[in-house]
Amino acid sequence: MSSFIEQERYTCAIGALQSVVAIPRAVPILHSGPGCGTMVQGFFERSTGYAGGYTSPCTNFSETEVVFGGIERLRSIVENTYKILDTDLQVILTGCTSDIVGDDVGSVVGEFTALGKPLVYVETAGFKSNNFVAHANVVNAIIDQFVDKFVEDFLPRSDLGLVNLFASVPYQDPFWKGNLLEYRRLLEVLGFKVNILFGPLSGGVEEWKSIPAARFNVLVSPWYGLPIVEHLEEKYGQPFVQFPYTPIGANETTRFLLAVAAFAREQGVEVDEQHLKDFIIREEYAYYEEIDNLATFLLEFRYGLPSYVHILHDAGYVLGLSKFLLHEVGIVPKEQFIVDNTPEEFQESVAANLAATSDKRTIPVTFDPDAGAAQNAIRSIEHSGRGLIIGSGWDKELAKEKDCDFLSASAPSPYRLVLTTNYVGYSGGLRVIEDIYDVVLATYA
Repeated sequence: MSSFIEQERYTCAIGALQSVVAIPRAVPILHSGPGCGTMVQGFFERSTGYAGGYTSPCTNFSETEVVFGGIERLRSIVENTYKILDTDLQVILTGCTSDIVGDDVGSVVGEFTALGKPLVYVETAGFKSNNFVAHANVVNAIIDQFVDKFVEDFLPRSDLGLVNLFASVPYQDPFWKGNLLEYRRLLEVLGFKVNILFGPLSGGVEEWKSIPAARFNVLVSPWYGLPIVEHLEEKYGQPFVQFPYTPIGANETTRFLLAVAAFAREQGVEVDEQHLKDFIIREEYAYYEEIDNLATFLLEFRYGLPSYVHILHDAGYVLGLSKFLLHEVGIVPKEQFIVDNTPEEFQESVAANLAATSDKRTIPVTFDPDAGAAQNAIRSIEHSGRGLIIGSGWDKELAKEKDCDFLSASAPSPYRLVLTTNYVGYSGGLRVIEDIYDVVLATYA
């Protein structure tokens, strides 16, 4: 791993303020310097929401607070935020300076919660972790400091038909809104009510209150988010099923559905097998109808199309896209680069999962948060045929250098507008195909 990181594809821990922004009518309060929110907004761009990025209430921690402490300033900001913003939940996130000084943020929170105010705090100093890790910390803090107060109304595992979903990290995954809605649609086929918890079509804070009542939890991730479901298992006795990568296209979406159905049966939850079978048949039929149409196009197209791909993304997407592109599109994954700073204890399982993608070819993978090093590696690699690079907006110039096609599919993504597009599921696979061949065909204009 490099001694310094170039083109980091995530933020420091305080970037998890976007996880708060993703909860309807929830507001992050930054107990930090004035540049933290601006930094987050600059990385995620079109993501301010109700009160995110540089619009988040902030104590603007300065030299005065460093010397004398920032508790009075924080107390004033919280009080005024309640006066000005109509909120259901406020979450204080601490920055580096306030954590170094050691402000007793918990005492301020206690003052307001004693008055019945829904207020939570999380230590998110940038030197402690990144926003992948801090996302789980924020979720667990809300569970412990807010959700747990309503546990008598939502007894643990009391709702046989309810599950909690933990998947895309809001805003870090550009497709998080569409993905969560597609996950919910898929899980509803199994007969479940689904808490997606984030996004405008979730139930907001009321949905969060019902977290303990869920029969079990569904985690779609190779590592990020795992502390959430482990915490819920310990706290409320909720077991969880983990699908270790993003299910894209027919093969993996069907595998995802069958895995969750099997786990549900283990938990004593009945699944309408015929309904599930009929749904899969119907979805796969519609999916392969489009693939048949695509096959005709590919056979008749007499110009160059991508034959191989390099992906620079988080572990879940590198796995999901590699499996999908190889088996359902015919684009061969070459060297892959996982840039989410995957903890060492998970790298072996991720690499093994990628290796299991094919028994006929090896897919090399590098774990390194230094995306600049990944770009340099790609510069030195030569393959025959036309190449495709899937990464963030920062990889656009690299693709030009290599004369490769380019698809922007990860943060930061300044060259693409994503609203509710999903890459998950049957429809998500078709959208990935559309996006790839859109950029390819555009080169012939």
